Amino acid sequence: MSNEMNVSNLFSVKDKVVLVTGGSRGIGLMIAAGFVANGAKVYINARSAKVCDAAAAALTKQGPGQCISIPADLQSMDDIKALVAKVAERETKLHVLVNNAGANWGAPIEEYPDEAFEKVMNLNVRRVFSLTQACLPLLTAAATDADPARIINIGSVDGIRVPALETYAYSASKAALHHMTRVMAAQLPTRAPITCNAVAPGPFESKMMAATLSKFQDAIVAGIPLGRIGHPNDMAGVCIYLSSTAGAYVTGTVIPVDGGAVVRAKM
Repeated sequence: MSNEMNVSNLFSVKDKVVLVTGGSRGIGLMIAAGFVANGAKVYINARSAKVCDAAAAALTKQGPGQCISIPADLQSMDDIKALVAKVAERETKLHVLVNNAGANWGAPIEEYPDEAFEKVMNLNVRRVFSLTQACLPLLTAAATDADPARIINIGSVDGIRVPALETYAYSASKAALHHMTRVMAAQLPTRAPITCNAVAPGPFESKMMAATLSKFQDAIVAGIPLGRIGHPNDMAGVCIYLSSTAGAYVTGTVIPVDGGAVVRAKM
């Protein structure tokens, strides 16, 4: 076996530069923690500077990688430009972009606010495109044939199946994000070696899921063949795989990380 095929090398993300949006809590924090624990240099954003700074400090303390806080509100195009500019001040390359920041809204169709639909679609789809577009020079600088730059879009199983709750904008936005991922995967390699994949989480403990889990956790778990909600390692592991040598030839995929929930929904 060649040295490149040793597990420690095959799945290594050591010294890679990574940007994880919404990285101060929930699934974003799980992903950022996984990269830092494996020696990457990770930038995270959140709207609250206090929360973002605290999360980055805690992850850096755990090491062996490093985490840097750049507070930003990704609903704002000005904040997106400022975020990318601050990364570019410190880095010449960005190896991995994880588009995780997102919003949800649930309400009966008769009461669903137009401004809520606009907010969710803007952050979950439009601003993912905007940030990816702004990061392209840094991603291109990192991209090589042997080690492409990576874009990982965090979708949802609710973009694959019909959700039980009335989350019209959220499920529509995640379905759109999954397809935009495929379009990017087809088009970006005409510019530079860049892969683009989506991860579709099922239920994980997060602020977004807290209210739902507090009311319906038993029913949710009953619908999952593996009989549990997701753990931090489940999300970190799939993102590390996609960002490592092991995932260098994978692009245009939507990977459910859901304990089999989508399979059960189709039965």
